[in-house]
Amino acid sequence: MGIAHFIREIGRGKQGAKDLSREQACALMTEVLGGAVEPVALGAFCIAMRIKGETADEMMGFLDATQKHLHMFSNPHDQPIVVLPSYNGARRLPSLTPLLAILLARQGHAVLVHGCNSEDRRLATEDVFLALGIEPATQVGAIAKGEVVYAPTQLLSPAVWALLQVRRQTGLRNSAHSLVKLMNPINGPRLQVASYTHPEYAASMQQTLERLEAHALLLRGTEGEPVADPRKIPVMSCFVHGLAAPHLEIQPESNHLTTDMPIAMNVKQTADFIAQMLAGHIPVPHSIQAQTDLISRLSAACIENSFSVKCS
Repeated sequence: MGIAHFIREIGRGKQGAKDLSREQACALMTEVLGGAVEPVALGAFCIAMRIKGETADEMMGFLDATQKHLHMFSNPHDQPIVVLPSYNGARRLPSLTPLLAILLARQGHAVLVHGCNSEDRRLATEDVFLALGIEPATQVGAIAKGEVVYAPTQLLSPAVWALLQVRRQTGLRNSAHSLVKLMNPINGPRLQVASYTHPEYAASMQQTLERLEAHALLLRGTEGEPVADPRKIPVMSCFVHGLAAPHLEIQPESNHLTTDMPIAMNVKQTADFIAQMLAGHIPVPHSIQAQTDLISRLSAACIENSFSVKCS
């Protein structure tokens, strides 16, 4: 069928572009993930959406289409699996998403980290996991409490992975980089740790989480990763079934508490740095420990809420 009629709507520039309905966005992404869209049209779609920006309706439609292309992990537990989408990697600060994942597992959570590289200039989370002895998953299945699983995007959805790789040709992120931070790769309860890179994305991501009725933690990520800045406590918003839960939230701290945080570390240095923290030889950054504890409290609130719903 082609997507030219959609591009005519979304490709008229920042001021002239029209937003798509949820149904239109689903139809558009279905065509894109189906693999039959010509490269020129695919590039036009990616650039047009980059300029226009996604609305909550459009993101819901994109997620509707994406869900049909996902291989899902299962959750046999009542406790939500914590999902950490990791797609940015590190450029300056240490890549500490693996640290957050392992700390959560030590608190008894089942943790799924999923991600891939769409550029080669950043330190990848998968490489840090490998250096820590955690191999990427090769098939989907159940995740045990206390276990960390790293799932490459190609395992979850080759079609989504291919759309992410368009960045290598355009040099720009596209809508796939937003939807992977919100997509659901779990059959059963989950707790999404969603992050945004720029403040203008915060409102649309919050609206999408609300409409998904998600259990979620939303924060401005560290270099785009879903982990708190190791130098300060960012604003972290909690959601239970899509409803804000401000009573769970903690006071943010704007001052940089750690001025000697190492920068521009390689894979081995990053893995060694994390291993030293896990062994107790150097302290875990206060902000990341606070995020870990907040996710545990949020998970408990999600369980309590779900139990109350079942009993009512």
